[in-house]
Amino acid sequence: YTPTHASWLNQVEIWFSILTRKALKTNSFTSTDQVRRTIDAFTKAHNKQAAPFEWKKKFVKPGKLSDNYADL
Repeated sequence: YTPTHASWLNQVEIWFSILTRKALKTNSFTSTDQVRRTIDAFTKAHNKQAAPFEWKKKFVKPGKLSDNYADL
């Protein structure tokens, strides 16, 4: 369970997901220097068009909390 006030952590996870999908997953590396250069190049290119993440929270209807994990 991640509380809604931990949205900064979600932003970090989203950033690494974007980096992985767009820069790392489709490449094959033979050294850590290649990985570092690829990450740096992606970050530089991505930052030119970067925009803040927009968080939208849908209304959550309050309900009774379960007493036991098995009751979820």
